[in-house]
Amino acid sequence: MDRAPLDVEKLRRAVGESPELAFFTGIDVVESTGSTNADLVARASDPGADGLVLLAEEQERGRGRHERAWASPARAQVAMSILVRLPGVDPEVLGWLPLLTGIAVVDAVRATAGVDAVLKWPNDVLVDGRKLAGILAEVAVAGQDPAIVMGIGLNVSLTESELPVPHATSLTLLGANPDRTDLVLALLREFAHRFTDWRASNWSVADLADAYRKRSATIGAQVRAELPGGDILTGTATDIDATGRLLIGDKAVSAGDVTHLRPL
Repeated sequence: MDRAPLDVEKLRRAVGESPELAFFTGIDVVESTGSTNADLVARASDPGADGLVLLAEEQERGRGRHERAWASPARAQVAMSILVRLPGVDPEVLGWLPLLTGIAVVDAVRATAGVDAVLKWPNDVLVDGRKLAGILAEVAVAGQDPAIVMGIGLNVSLTESELPVPHATSLTLLGANPDRTDLVLALLREFAHRFTDWRASNWSVADLADAYRKRSATIGAQVRAELPGGDILTGTATDIDATGRLLIGDKAVSAGDVTHLRPL
């Protein structure tokens, strides 16, 4: 398949000239790397690294939750990481950063590709029940002013045989064919908008929580959660709490693999 490269000059010009992208301090595109997240985590000790964006045309050792590894054909995805610092943030609300990123991905995909993307807690973007994108947050610098790397892997032109798992999908398989460069810019605009508003609110989660609920396919669904340690919790997902945990019945889940159960 003939897959066009990202337009690096267009990306850099937009980041350098567009007021809505002034949040970002730089953007790099590499042909291949092991993991964009790992690369930015390694640069996080540099005070000037805040707001850096790294994209790879091909990731050889991409990482998901629980250290699950994945790879994709060159130029078939948006594989992107963003390094942000959160000065003075309450550690209790750090769990909202990947949820914020999910909101940004959903809104960018809806606007650019015209598909009805939704969120599955905690870090998946779905269309018609199939996974279109995944999100991974990694703490690069801990402490009072933490630095977090947000990784996004979005399937753009993967064919059925190229999908990493059977329950995945891609924009091409959904009948959409957006330009990847325009898709990246939409993702960056949405992320910058959400993050800037969150920071301006002194890290209040009220608006984020409202936006997340409106895009969530998990809240209100019957779910099965496989928890760390092997326990399993089944019930109705009722809400997201103030720290970003999923409420299943009267139990709060902070980590685990959640499956949406089909109605009886």
